[in-house]
Amino acid sequence: MARNGPTAADPGGAAWAGVTGAGSSGEDERLRLLTRASADLSDIEVLEYALDQAVAGLHALGGMVHWAGPVGSSEPRLVASSGLPPAELQAWGETREVIVRALRDGVTVCAPVTRGAVPRPVAGTRAGGVLAARLTAVPLPGPGTPLGVLSVLSDGTAEPSRCQRAFLHTLAGWLSQRLTKPSGTGRPWWQERPAGAQLRQALKAIKIGSWDWNIRTGEVCWDEAALTVLGIDPATGPHTVDTWVELIHPEDHPRVMAATEHAIRTRGLYEVEFRARRPDGTTGWVQERGRLVLDENGEPIRMIGTVWDTTESRAARESVSRALRYMSDAFLAVDREWRVIFVNLDAQRLLGGADPHGRVLWELPAAQVPELREACLRAASERTPASFDAQWPTDGRWYHIRLVPVPDGLTLYLADVTERRMREAEREAAERAAAERAAWLQELTRAFGEAVTAREVVAIVAEWVLPAFGARGLAILTLDDDRLHVAGSSGYGPGSLDEFEGRELAAGSPLADAIRSRLPIFIGSRAEYRRRYPHSAYPVGIGGMRAWALLPLIVPGRAMGACMIAFHRPHRFTSDERTLLTALSGLVAQALSRARMYDTEHNRAQELQRLLLPRDLPSLSGVTAAARYLPAGTTPVGGDWYDIIPLSSERVALVIGDVMGHGLAEAATMGRLRTAVRTLAELDLPPDELLAHLNDLVNDLGDDFYVTCLYAVYDPTSGECAMVSAGHPPPLLVHPDGTVQALDLAPDPPLGAAEPPLSMVELELPEGSVLALYTDGLVESSARDVDAGTAELARRLAGVPPVPRELDRLCASVTEAMLPEPHRIADDAALLLTRAQRLPPECVACWPLPEAPIAAREAREHVREQLADWHLEDLVMTTELVASELVGNVIRHARGPIRLRLLRGRSLVCEVSDGSQTTPRIRRAAETDEGGRGLQLVAALSQRWGTRFTADGKSIWAEQPLPGPVAAL
Repeated sequence: MARNGPTAADPGGAAWAGVTGAGSSGEDERLRLLTRASADLSDIEVLEYALDQAVAGLHALGGMVHWAGPVGSSEPRLVASSGLPPAELQAWGETREVIVRALRDGVTVCAPVTRGAVPRPVAGTRAGGVLAARLTAVPLPGPGTPLGVLSVLSDGTAEPSRCQRAFLHTLAGWLSQRLTKPSGTGRPWWQERPAGAQLRQALKAIKIGSWDWNIRTGEVCWDEAALTVLGIDPATGPHTVDTWVELIHPEDHPRVMAATEHAIRTRGLYEVEFRARRPDGTTGWVQERGRLVLDENGEPIRMIGTVWDTTESRAARESVSRALRYMSDAFLAVDREWRVIFVNLDAQRLLGGADPHGRVLWELPAAQVPELREACLRAASERTPASFDAQWPTDGRWYHIRLVPVPDGLTLYLADVTERRMREAEREAAERAAAERAAWLQELTRAFGEAVTAREVVAIVAEWVLPAFGARGLAILTLDDDRLHVAGSSGYGPGSLDEFEGRELAAGSPLADAIRSRLPIFIGSRAEYRRRYPHSAYPVGIGGMRAWALLPLIVPGRAMGACMIAFHRPHRFTSDERTLLTALSGLVAQALSRARMYDTEHNRAQELQRLLLPRDLPSLSGVTAAARYLPAGTTPVGGDWYDIIPLSSERVALVIGDVMGHGLAEAATMGRLRTAVRTLAELDLPPDELLAHLNDLVNDLGDDFYVTCLYAVYDPTSGECAMVSAGHPPPLLVHPDGTVQALDLAPDPPLGAAEPPLSMVELELPEGSVLALYTDGLVESSARDVDAGTAELARRLAGVPPVPRELDRLCASVTEAMLPEPHRIADDAALLLTRAQRLPPECVACWPLPEAPIAAREAREHVREQLADWHLEDLVMTTELVASELVGNVIRHARGPIRLRLLRGRSLVCEVSDGSQTTPRIRRAAETDEGGRGLQLVAALSQRWGTRFTADGKSIWAEQPLPGPVAAL
């Protein structure tokens, strides 16, 4: 079979001729032929030829040429090889050490080497099944240090003979001279190289022959060494191509003829190994290599080459082949056309059992591995080994496939790694399961950390734990005073767990055993339950459940209850499940303990919030109101508040405020401020003065408190509304036609930072309009700024229905739309909607009075007439007395102008106004005093009374309840 390279042209013939001294004319002619044939060979071709000569001369397994590395490097580089593949040659132990030593010391080194373990003893192996060989390394002499190393791997442990060693030394010397100083004189090299005679003598001794075949005449000329190799008597002749054909064994004849025809047709190299049948009856293996000589038209006219005996090396190769054939791993080799040229027994089994020789690897049905072809093509093109794991289709097992390029193709090693991959897969699966379980536990712990109520804890267990174990039912039971209470459940129908509620924890039940022993109890079936607890009266089997895990909920110091996880089918609890459920019981217990504490605090906070905020809004003549308060998601109480305060003369105070922050401290501060506002409102102070006093109170609380507040006073008799804002968002006014107006109310700084006087705005509210007061928590969030929130609130308020009873429904819908998830809001939110109403004109009566004693009489007459019109005759006597006393007090102690006004609203109001700023005071009069009893009389006859200062004086008023079912119009 021809090799893909110029080495078969036998360039050594020229070298031989160039270093050989005088000899016979036949030898000189042969050397001249070889010299002429190798004249145009490259250095690498010369190296390969020299290796061929060395391997053939020593009947070796193979050979190598290593070139010395750069200066300072001790690592030689493989530049040429012959015989076995380079990877196989270098796989023998100690190979590198022998070559490095020869290169370093400049001396020939001959040392034994070994090649791994083989499955059974074969010829050429040592005890223990280890292939034994000997590596002979000869340095290539150079100027100063060796150029490289020529090494030959021989089968067995015997050292090369003296003649063989001399041949290797001579060949190494010739090779160094040939590579470092090519001939340029035009004379034969052997005439310039005295050492050539030694090479000729060595070539002759080791029986490497040369031949020349005249293709046109058929004449074949063999030298003496070639005739000896082929067993031909030199006295016979002349010899033709028929003589050569007669020497070929019949079984090898087709192969040899095909190689010859192919070399001539392709103008390529000729290389073939065959069995030669010598005339003396013996048979031996020989190898021939040849190269064509072309005429001026490019037509082949001659083929010259070499021939040597390979019987011993063939036996060595067959020994290696037997070792490879019976090795435990699969091994196969393919040529450059991807045809199988060698398989061992295990590889043949993987390829389907039939003989695959000569078939393309990709076409074999048993080799349809998706990654195989691409990997082989890549390894061959890059000339580098490659490896990968693949599942082989014939047996379904996994193999580690190693691809090693060789000069004539590719070798494939297949090692069974199924068990290793199974162990790796199991390990990876266990690691993946552990990672998933750790991530699941982390997420579950995070969910428990965010749970703040017992109901949320139950929901988390139902969402996370039940699906993970394939369970259907969940019941979390708490223990208080030795009685069970159902904290929550999932998977049970309504009323299914009523049997547990309030039941005493008695002995002889799985729940009692789990709680009192503080150890989990696992029951895999109803039969097991009946066997373990035959006398238990607890209805554990309710809901169609058939297996249970009863986990005690233990907190430091006590057992607080149990978590019952139920399965709708019998269940076998694995050790991993038992361990994980036991660990989960601790997480559930801690989360439930925190949740119960939170629930307790939450209930207390909600009660506090109910106490701090108005329970019910008052029903007043001037306004109809509705309000909503939503605490922040992190705490049920905060600092937002609202209030509606009835004032004198049917006026109404509207208040909304926000203590910055939320929590119990802010809620307590809010309660104090709300009380203060109601107290100051009783004094009938104007809005700006009231907030100025409230600012002083906030300053006294400390530097860490800031409060926003809006205070408005609405007078239903005139529709006027005066308001002041201390850092609070301005209110929205919804007109009767449904349009919404943002009031132009520039706020002062918040209370605690404000500097009186504060700005007050007065405006008239249309009857039927709605005034919307709100805190910033309603309109501002992390996803929405104040302006966008205010615009959204205005849009929601547009088109308010005119029916007063719809106000509460509107308030609820607006807060739900503005805060769809109230449990997630970050700040408290409050909304107060008030519809402005006017007192009918017929319910208001007003008269000017003279500044004289007659004013009292006129006041009594006006009262008597007006009350008769209002059908309030029962109040005439007391109202006359109150009006007379109030007018008389003005005449004595104040100045005019004097006015009397009667209002019929929720009560009857008698009001006397004057132009004085003096404040009337009630005092206790002695028995001998002639005066001072007027205000005492007014206080005794009235439900309440007081003084209100106005811009031009003051008003003293007194209220009386209306009799019976009389109501304001």
